[in-house]
Amino acid sequence: MSGIAIAAGRSGMVLAGQGDWTVLKPMLFQSIAQTLEMVFITLIVGGAFGLVLGVILYGTRPGNLFENAAVYRVLDIVVNIVRPIPFIIFLAAMQPLTIKVVGTSIGTMAAVFPMVVMCTFATSRLVEQNLVPVDSGVIEAARSMGASKITIIRTVLIPEALAPLILAYAFLFIAVLDMSAMAGYIGGGGLGNFAIAYGYQKFDPTVTWTAVVIMIVLVQVVQGIANAFAKRLLKRQRS
Repeated sequence: MSGIAIAAGRSGMVLAGQGDWTVLKPMLFQSIAQTLEMVFITLIVGGAFGLVLGVILYGTRPGNLFENAAVYRVLDIVVNIVRPIPFIIFLAAMQPLTIKVVGTSIGTMAAVFPMVVMCTFATSRLVEQNLVPVDSGVIEAARSMGASKITIIRTVLIPEALAPLILAYAFLFIAVLDMSAMAGYIGGGGLGNFAIAYGYQKFDPTVTWTAVVIMIVLVQVVQGIANAFAKRLLKRQRS
């Protein structure tokens, strides 16, 4: 009789687990979609703004295309102030501005706005650091041929640094994915919220590790694609 009770208990646990996943599975897919939405909007918008800001940082350095010590110093200080702030604190600090811009401090778009701002500053520094090693001789050669500063940036500077920039943006993808995991604190959803709400808080490690594995797979896929593109570009530049 006790054996039947145990068996029944085990059967009930199995049924409960299956029942949970019939509910959790669509929520998991929704969380993946929310994460991808947050990450790609942030990378596209913040990555574009960061590229522009990074080029300005590089260009205003002493001896560069449009050298301006005052502008460089101000931008350098602002970037250095924003970048070290932990994103969860940055979310809270940006809340008043987020409400003014987005109209709410809750939801996916309310998470995307501070993510874009943080991504812009993080990208700018990565771009600057990857433009600095570009051979100044190539830039001087373009200058001597009468190329404008914008033309030099578009046809010489960016193409010369493209391979390391691709790898930098792959690294940025990981950072943005990490930021998206914190979006659950303001109702942004995503895999981070899924792992915490339905895994950690409900003592279900299967749910937590499912979210972790999916994030690892996303990172590996993006990193693999970036490595392949960067390798091809480097081969083309050397040949």
